[in-house]
Amino acid sequence: MKIYQGIVITLEVIVLIIKMYATWFYSIYKFFVPPEPKSVKGEIILITGAGHGMGREMALSFAKLGGTVICVDINPTGNQETVDMIKENKGKAHSYLCDVTSRTSINEMAEKIRKEVGDVTMLINNAGVMPCKPLLQTGEKEIRIAFEVNCLAHLWTLQAFLPAMMERNHGHIVAMSSMAGVIGLRNLVPYCGTKFAVRGMMEAIHEELREDPKDYSGIKLTCICPYIVDTGLCKNPKIKFPSLLKILTPQEAVENIVDAVRRDYQEITIPSSLYYINQMFRIFPRSVPLHIKDFLDSGLEAQ
Repeated sequence: MKIYQGIVITLEVIVLIIKMYATWFYSIYKFFVPPEPKSVKGEIILITGAGHGMGREMALSFAKLGGTVICVDINPTGNQETVDMIKENKGKAHSYLCDVTSRTSINEMAEKIRKEVGDVTMLINNAGVMPCKPLLQTGEKEIRIAFEVNCLAHLWTLQAFLPAMMERNHGHIVAMSSMAGVIGLRNLVPYCGTKFAVRGMMEAIHEELREDPKDYSGIKLTCICPYIVDTGLCKNPKIKFPSLLKILTPQEAVENIVDAVRRDYQEITIPSSLYYINQMFRIFPRSVPLHIKDFLDSGLEAQ
């Protein structure tokens, strides 16, 4: 019996190694031969924080590609401006006002959207706030709002819109994390906490869908980790090497985001080089990447 078990385990290990190598080589192939961008025509795309910045730019971009865009924001003026801009370009868009920190409000909005537009097939959790000051100078209200907007809202929208995607085995969930969700940065302790949490939630929901006995392979997930984007949230950016780590415009960032979503990438950084730099230096002792971080000397000063 022990010999038989040993043979079985050995065979399982061999199969595991073959799978790992095959996946590794396939990933290298996909790096050099990326998948063709998929069409989003006819998709119902909900974007939170659509009233300005990257949310607005994403709404405009996806509308141009033929998607029906659901613009969601707490600011009625900015949200309607986005909708009007889309319609001026012959696109399809709808405006819904919602406080994404309220689970009740999200559920009520979700029901209205189902009746008035249809089932959301692409959910983009973009709304965010960024308190930028030392932790000991950050008030309780600021911290709670950061977690409610940047983190908890993702859970409420997932609970509201994921079931319909699962019923059809079709959908795409996009979450805005940040490079502050990959590395810790001074003056951004609560913000980093929320963005690390977003990446963890996206990994976990991926596994929840992947390991389910039913087939949910038609539901894609993309986690976005930009560095610094000029949306108005970053009041005092500090960049030592602007040519290496420049501040991006919302349009530049969104070009990368839309491309990543259409190619079904699971996670990207903006710029993309930061993803590979981070992965490479993670294998070194913790003090080694800190030398690189100190050399780059970039981040955000306190407001």
